Amino acid sequence: MKIAFIGGGNMATAIVGGLLQQGYAAAEIGVVEVVAEARARLAQQFNVQVFPEPTAALLCAPLMVFAVKPQQLADVAAAFAGKLVNQLVISIAAGIRATDLSRWLNGYKNIVRVMPNTPALVQAGVTGLCAMPSVSDVDRTRAEALMRSVGEVIWVENEAAIDAVTAVSGSGPAYVFYFIEALEQAALELGLDAAAARTLSLHTFSGAAKLALGSSDSAAVLRARVTSKGGTTERALLSLEKSQVRQKFVAAVREAAQRSRELGDEFGKSR
Repeated sequence: MKIAFIGGGNMATAIVGGLLQQGYAAAEIGVVEVVAEARARLAQQFNVQVFPEPTAALLCAPLMVFAVKPQQLADVAAAFAGKLVNQLVISIAAGIRATDLSRWLNGYKNIVRVMPNTPALVQAGVTGLCAMPSVSDVDRTRAEALMRSVGEVIWVENEAAIDAVTAVSGSGPAYVFYFIEALEQAALELGLDAAAARTLSLHTFSGAAKLALGSSDSAAVLRARVTSKGGTTERALLSLEKSQVRQKFVAAVREAAQRSRELGDEFGKSR
C-alpha cells in the first residue's frame, strides 16, 4: 500500500477518484473510515482497501493523508504519535496548523498542510500547499502530485498565507454560488423563467471563467472589453461601484481570513 487516507469523506473521495483517473492502482490505496456505510461506498465505487481503524499495513504506507474533520484531528493524531518514521504526512483538515499537528504527533515534522476547495469533487479544484521547513524537495513533489490529481496547485512559504488561501479559494466557491444566486434572482425578476435563469447564470459564470483562464489579459482588461461607453454593462457596473460592492466584497474576504486565523488558534488549543 502506497497511500493511506485517514478519513473517507468528500475530499478524500475526490482525491482517491483523481488518483485512479491518473493511473494509480486501487490496490495501492487504503482508506480508514469509521462509518460502515461510507466504507462500503468507497469499496464499491473505487475497489480500494477500506478499514474501520488503522492497521500495521497502513502505518507502513509512505504517504499518509489526514482527511478528518478539524475537531477530530487531535484525537486521530494521538493514535499515530510515536509510530511514524519517514512517511510524508499531508493534512487537509481546515484550520489545523502544521505546527500543532506536529506537536500532536510528538514532534514529527515531515508534514505538508494543504487547503483544497470543493470543485476538487469534479477535478476542477485549486489547492494551496505549505510544507514544514524540513520537508524534502522529493516529498514536496509527491504532495504536489497528489493534489494535482484534483486540480491546480500553488505553494505558499508560510502558514499565515494559508489563511489567505482559505479566504480566497477555500471559501471562494460559496462567493461564486452567492453571485450566481443573485444573477438568477435578477433574471427571474426581469421575467425569465427558472430554467432560463439558471442556464443563463451558470453558463455566464462558467464561460467567463473559461475565457479568463484562456487569456493572458487581466480580469480588468477583459471587463473593459465588455463595457461599452454609455451601454448596458457600464450602467450596471456604475451601480455596483456606487454601492461599493467591490470594497465590501474585499472586506468580506478579509473577514474570512481573520476567521481562519481564529480557528487556527482555537483548534490549536485542543490539547
